[in-house]
Amino acid sequence: MPRTVPTYDREAAHGGVVAGVDEVGRGPLAGPVVAAAVILDPARIPPGLADSKALSAARRESLAAELRGCARIGIGAASVAEIDRINILQATYLAMTRAVAALRVAPDLVLVDGNRCPPWTWPSQTVVKGDAHCLSIAAASIVAKVCRDRLMARLDARHPGFGWAQNAGYGTESHRIALERLGPTRHHRMSFAPVAQFAKASR
Repeated sequence: MPRTVPTYDREAAHGGVVAGVDEVGRGPLAGPVVAAAVILDPARIPPGLADSKALSAARRESLAAELRGCARIGIGAASVAEIDRINILQATYLAMTRAVAALRVAPDLVLVDGNRCPPWTWPSQTVVKGDAHCLSIAAASIVAKVCRDRLMARLDARHPGFGWAQNAGYGTESHRIALERLGPTRHHRMSFAPVAQFAKASR
């Protein structure tokens, strides 16, 4: 079955300033949730934009660099402390809101990956599997993924043993084994059951 190729149809149909928003990091046991908002220049759209999960790390890095030179980008994040305090869904909304607020121009429309919009004031539309169908959302997925992966690699250097440079904080078998052996760090999400389990065991 051929892979779906995202298009600029939704943005072009609106005609105004349209931002695509996506997040990465809802599922990991460690690290923040990161969102990106991207406004593409229709005359300078880098070829090859796609769902970040369908691209190699090297291709994501290359496309993110291109986007920084030709698109308006806003980045937002919600910390581990915020995730634990308000839950991962609300923290995701917070990261998305911060990403759109970080844009240098107010969008006329925000296209949001998924089926729910954050509680904000910008006019919005949800797009299920938006990173596979909408170029602005695909661009946001790439930027958010590159940003968060870089952050997790830096945290891996400070907290060796968990493999964050490879697993980005997701609950892989090696990460869970390290959690049991080393106990959680301050970058682990204590509100997530696997982390809470090992936190209790290490007391």
